[in-house]
Amino acid sequence: MNIVGVCSIDPKIQGSNCKCSGRNFFLVPPPHSNYILTALPRFSQASRALVRYYRASENRAVDLINEHYGSKPEELQDILQLDLPEQGTGQTGLVSVLRKVLRYSVNTWHQGFLDKLYASTNAPGVASELILAALNTNVHVYQVSPALSVIEKHTGKRLAALFGLNGPRAGGISVQGGSASNTTSIVIARNNLYPNTKTDGNGDYKFVLFTSAHGHYSIEKAAQMLGLGSSAAWSVPIDKEGRMIPSELEKLVQKALSENRTPFYVNATAGTTVLGSFDPFDDIAAICKKYNLWLHIDGSWGGSFAFSRRQRHKLAGAEKANSIAINPHKMLGVPVTCSFLLASDLRQFHRANTLPAGYLFHNNDDEDAVPVENGIGGFSELNSDSPEIWDLADLTLQCGRRADSLKLFLSWTYYGTAGYERQIDNACDTAAYLATIIQDHPDFILVSQNPTPCLQVCFYYGPNGKLLHPRGDSIVSDENQRAKANSKVTEQITHAIVGRGFMVDYAPPSGDEKAVGDGKFFRCVINVQTTRETVEGLVRAIEEVGPGVVKGLLSEGASAVKKRPGEQGHGPVVHRV
Repeated sequence: MNIVGVCSIDPKIQGSNCKCSGRNFFLVPPPHSNYILTALPRFSQASRALVRYYRASENRAVDLINEHYGSKPEELQDILQLDLPEQGTGQTGLVSVLRKVLRYSVNTWHQGFLDKLYASTNAPGVASELILAALNTNVHVYQVSPALSVIEKHTGKRLAALFGLNGPRAGGISVQGGSASNTTSIVIARNNLYPNTKTDGNGDYKFVLFTSAHGHYSIEKAAQMLGLGSSAAWSVPIDKEGRMIPSELEKLVQKALSENRTPFYVNATAGTTVLGSFDPFDDIAAICKKYNLWLHIDGSWGGSFAFSRRQRHKLAGAEKANSIAINPHKMLGVPVTCSFLLASDLRQFHRANTLPAGYLFHNNDDEDAVPVENGIGGFSELNSDSPEIWDLADLTLQCGRRADSLKLFLSWTYYGTAGYERQIDNACDTAAYLATIIQDHPDFILVSQNPTPCLQVCFYYGPNGKLLHPRGDSIVSDENQRAKANSKVTEQITHAIVGRGFMVDYAPPSGDEKAVGDGKFFRCVINVQTTRETVEGLVRAIEEVGPGVVKGLLSEGASAVKKRPGEQGHGPVVHRV
């Protein structure tokens, strides 16, 4: 087999004539491995199927999802007739499977997809995924991903600057999602504040971390993963707007200290998952400074408001955070997944996560390893002379890393900061427009503020402004059963409007004991592509199916409360929905 050396700077220079560094030298594969050049055209049918799929989303009459929506997984298995054959089926089999996948998947490009904290991607997003698949490299060390490593560092630094993190070592790294960002931030906090835990484990420390009652569940899950236990994640009460109450946080910190526990970390939220609330970061930061706690802001959802001058005030105080999570794949339309963990000083990431792996990391081959201080309960000094880290896996919990940062970089290049700002502002206007429609409509009850703090609009369907079973209801008096009965209205309408081209989600009230019995409400998530016509259509769809749902449930409830034989004298029978 003939292997030819070619200079990566100038492919015309071959073999020993190359004068560049050995790092720019790679091997040309044998000719027969260039099968990709001849194989790609064979996938034209697959590409045409994808184009038809994208175009279909422009037609409001096209189903948001196939008629088998709601099927059990076992039923879908039979429908798909999946198989992994002994002998390959080639292009024919590939296209057949692709068509099935597209047919039985939710079309997130559809205007009616208002269900989750993400939606369709965009043209630069699709292009970036194609490029990453073609490069098929790993962004763990600079040696194999030079351009992508530089792009990630640059993009992370620009993102950090949007939040006011402007120090010389400020920046960010891409991670696998918001939950991964939050988990990584806890590891970094613990290993920096209590460096001995990196080698000795949690030991006798009774660590406590804090998050709001509306904070993401990944904080509690991280506490389990890191050996702290879910009981180490303390929930901080929220106000009526869904924001963490700083005075309650301080009370809990003092309680932890009085019990000889070790509080070390606070998770504040920029855009909670249900109401879209933003915690008061300035006040929380003051408490963290007072008690020497690591302040992390989970901006997975609302962090993208940093691109908007109109909305950026909601992030006031974020520049005081030690770390910030942001998911461009949510609000910015970047393909899933694309997430960043940002910091005022990336040296803290390195100190917390670096480990010797001589087979992979060669930066310190001729240098002494970076020492880990054995301080306890404080931010120890960082080495001001430490070199910039370009082997990015050394800053994370991962080894293998996909270059997800390229997806944001290309989209940001395409739209520009101003373009993203316009998209976010338009989406906020659309959310406020829907909230106003709901607020003014006699058959709806608005749960969200108006204007909404983020892009979720939460509401109930209630004819004449009343729930199916209001508070003090004589038919269903138990609050838990009242919640189940009221939730049926929301749940059944949610399923009914899918056939009309809309997918929305629902959520239960939390943090407000008085509202528990009101049951689950609609949570409609506006995205940067959502139009006013779309939200008007959503309201009409609920208007059309709502009366029938309520009538059916009232009839069902009336028959259920009739006294059964042998039950006379024991009061009304509560309808258990």
